[in-house]
Amino acid sequence: MSSLWKPTRRGMLSTLAFGAVSFSVPGLFAEELAVTAKMGEGPFYPDKMPLDTDNDLLVVNDAITPAIGDITHLSGRVLTASGSPIRNAFVEIWQVDHNGVYIHTDSAGAGNRDTNFQGYGRFLTDAKGQYYFRTVKPVPYPGRTPHIHFGVSKNGRRIFTTQMLIKGEKQNERDGLFRRIDQQARDTVLVDFKPIPDSKIGELAANFDIILGVTAEELEDGSLKAGIGKPQYRGRRGR
Repeated sequence: MSSLWKPTRRGMLSTLAFGAVSFSVPGLFAEELAVTAKMGEGPFYPDKMPLDTDNDLLVVNDAITPAIGDITHLSGRVLTASGSPIRNAFVEIWQVDHNGVYIHTDSAGAGNRDTNFQGYGRFLTDAKGQYYFRTVKPVPYPGRTPHIHFGVSKNGRRIFTTQMLIKGEKQNERDGLFRRIDQQARDTVLVDFKPIPDSKIGELAANFDIILGVTAEELEDGSLKAGIGKPQYRGRRGR
């Protein structure tokens, strides 16, 4: 597996701080945070997991050749509506590669898949509810605007599923799933992809905080009961 993430977690990479929203004091807010809108899982959760399932989707195991695409440092926090961090939440992401192909046997264009792109990653949030992935900026899939799928699990079951979209992407307004979201809730799944200052290779940073509407159940030691959840939907909708 890739060694991208060290035990110190590198402070969530100092370069990401410029785009992140700070929620440092639980219970600080007079009003609750806007709960992240739910979106369907879709049919392309991996039907066969990649050889590597860590949080660096650009490199599979110890491969030398990285995936093609706009390198993106994707970070955020999993929080309750009151702003309290949820630690040990199991966060999964999956998305198409630079060619618009999922790591799924039924994905359109499967023969053109970038085999250097992991396509799926997982991360257990820390005491501050933080997660981090290194991936590529999503591109369109036939019939869909660019997006990244997210799943959050506890107690061995999925408790929340959504999709993150690119803020300002013109295709959003034509996307059927996005249009089903209440107008006031749409901002909860739209994220800026901002250039990282001084990056010599044009890296991007994206910050997506996931706000859950229910308080997650914790163990006596304060850790969250967590695990990989069973995917919720196997139909053809919500790609």
